[in-house]
Amino acid sequence: MVLAGIGVFFRIPYVMPKVEMIEQFAGAAFFIRMSFYLLGIFLVSGGAKKIFDYSKKIEDGNANT
Repeated sequence: MVLAGIGVFFRIPYVMPKVEMIEQFAGAAFFIRMSFYLLGIFLVSGGAKKIFDYSKKIEDGNANT
């Protein structure tokens, strides 16, 4: 999930000009851009939480449950 979120951040500058070319989405470009960034933030934070929780389980010895 972390890598997918990072990929979203790297992909936004390449995708947004194509989205802005579509007439229906041109007026909402700011909203779409912020939605992509929010998606990236959720992916990175969710993945980081999973990694943190799993590493805590490993330290406690409960990684199999």
